Amino acid sequence: MFKDFFYKSSIWTSQAEQLHLHLMKMIANRLSIYVLLISALSTAQERKEFAAPDYIKSVKFSSRENRGAFPVVALGDQINLLFDDLNADEADYYYRIKFYNHDWTPSQLFQNEYLEGYDNLRIENYRTSFNTLQSYTHYNLNIPNENVQLKVSGNYMIEIYSTYDELIFSRRFCVYEDRSTVQAAIYKPQNMDLFTTHQSVHFAVSPKSDFFVNPEENVNVAILQNYQWNDAITGVKPQYFSGNTLDYRYEGPTQYEGGNEYFFFDTKDLRLTTPNIHYTTRTDLYESYLKTDIIRSQLDYTYAPDINGDFEIRNIMRSTDSNFDADYSLVYFSLAYPYELEQNEELYIYGSFNNFELNELNKLHFNPALEIYESVILLKQGFYNYKYVLKQNGVLIKNSISGSHSLTENDYLILVYHRNIGEQYDALVGVGKANSFELKN
Repeated sequence: MFKDFFYKSSIWTSQAEQLHLHLMKMIANRLSIYVLLISALSTAQERKEFAAPDYIKSVKFSSRENRGAFPVVALGDQINLLFDDLNADEADYYYRIKFYNHDWTPSQLFQNEYLEGYDNLRIENYRTSFNTLQSYTHYNLNIPNENVQLKVSGNYMIEIYSTYDELIFSRRFCVYEDRSTVQAAIYKPQNMDLFTTHQSVHFAVSPKSDFFVNPEENVNVAILQNYQWNDAITGVKPQYFSGNTLDYRYEGPTQYEGGNEYFFFDTKDLRLTTPNIHYTTRTDLYESYLKTDIIRSQLDYTYAPDINGDFEIRNIMRSTDSNFDADYSLVYFSLAYPYELEQNEELYIYGSFNNFELNELNKLHFNPALEIYESVILLKQGFYNYKYVLKQNGVLIKNSISGSHSLTENDYLILVYHRNIGEQYDALVGVGKANSFELKN
């Protein structure tokens, strides 16, 4: 009897263990599937730039040869990152470099496949300002350098971290290989409703050697107006094939509003008034009061040279190096807009000076006494472009205040990506540029 009992008990124990193991395997399988799904969803998301905090100012990220809101350089060429920390405490900052696919989703490449050298390195070139009312520490970083080199072409992001491993800000940049030619031109639309307000980008891509295999799947393009990623045109496939050449001569899919020329001001000498500056004064800091701007949406187009939203730091007051001895001033903006906005509407000052971000620092507020919208922004001495934009129901509407004209001068950038057979990344194999100053009918 006891023998039967122990025998049955051992059977039950064995069955219970098997059932427990089976349940654990089921749970583990489901967890692994769940983790894979979460990972797939997270990696499928486009990576956005991380906005700088209010004490980080004058972020300038460009190549040494070409002006632009972000750098696009040949593989091996150097790019330069500059920024100021208004805390002026010579804090330590570290940089990391990440690689991305053509659509800014994370790449499958390991770090040692796109980067040669070290990661998470301290920025060693910095200096505190001299003889300025607003103290700041200026940081300067060149890439590539003796510690890090880039191995492949494509989309990159540089991330700046504090000593406490806190992400401070990030910026995109692109590295290309000269493996194809991109011919581009800007046309007026054939649609007469858009003939006076829009611009169409036509371009052709030709590989310099061999040909693109299955280009409809393996070739991707991105079109940018004035180096701005927030409204980049992507997902456009070749319309025609002419030998090895891919032709993109669409009418609608590659159109942009022409917009209007940017407003500008120049604070290179804070002791004097310059065009568009009403007057300047000095208290604890310098203060620059701009002339009140007007709504231009109903006005005819007037040509006024600009730098398409960009800015340049410069100082002629006592300059040996504007990076260290240029001062900051409180710049007062005002827009004649004689009625209050709806609850779902907001007005912002828009430009490369803050990476075209919309936040509380560049938001306009209504002054009912003067019937204007106004704002104050702390900016380093220099030449600045800016415009006013409307945010409605969370959507940016760039040209509702400034108006849109097909004659407006704009820079266009065409980026061509190719994923070769067997490769795990999107190489940037061609860059095309065009300007609407040579507008074609």
